Amino acid sequence: MSLEPETFKSLVRAAADQVIASAPELTALDQAIGDGDHGANMKRGFEAVLGKLEVIGAQPLDEALKTIGRTLVMTVGGASGPLYGSFFMAVGDALSKKRLPEDLAEVFGRGVGAVSARGRSQPGEKTMLDVLFPVLETLKSEAGHPNLIERVRVTATEAAARTAPMLATKGRASFLGRRSVGHVDPGARSSCVLLHAVCDSLEVG
Repeated sequence: MSLEPETFKSLVRAAADQVIASAPELTALDQAIGDGDHGANMKRGFEAVLGKLEVIGAQPLDEALKTIGRTLVMTVGGASGPLYGSFFMAVGDALSKKRLPEDLAEVFGRGVGAVSARGRSQPGEKTMLDVLFPVLETLKSEAGHPNLIERVRVTATEAAARTAPMLATKGRASFLGRRSVGHVDPGARSSCVLLHAVCDSLEVG
């Protein structure tokens, strides 16, 4: 897993481009059970990340991730900004003391823990954690597997789909009660989109 500056810049660009392209889908999902602004908010945040790409690419990896996190906190509206921002900042902080790929699961776990703490939520409540936690478990159980990237991709896809029958107990969707059942969670889907983009970029790289 190479994360040289140019490789990392390409990864960030690919992830941002994919989130921006997915904005209509995320908006439609959020219109069903939320405020309807998740797609626009995520698009705005990752456009801001692209605007800082040269600065981000020139920084050490840990600082670059913290910059991405701070940018998302400042530009993504609603609950998603603080949650995604917390993830990237916690991952960046962890990387100041850990190494990749050896400590990938632990580093990712720090980000997942930050999201859980910030949102005061756990898996099973129909949130982005219902994708992040299964992916974390895959990173732990499949560490070193030659097909790890594909296994992460499949885990994220299946986990996002599993949010559809869930009853939302956190966030705006929880106000709908039983009406939240039958819809994929927008945050889970945007997490899946990001993870797919990272997986695709790492395979190409």
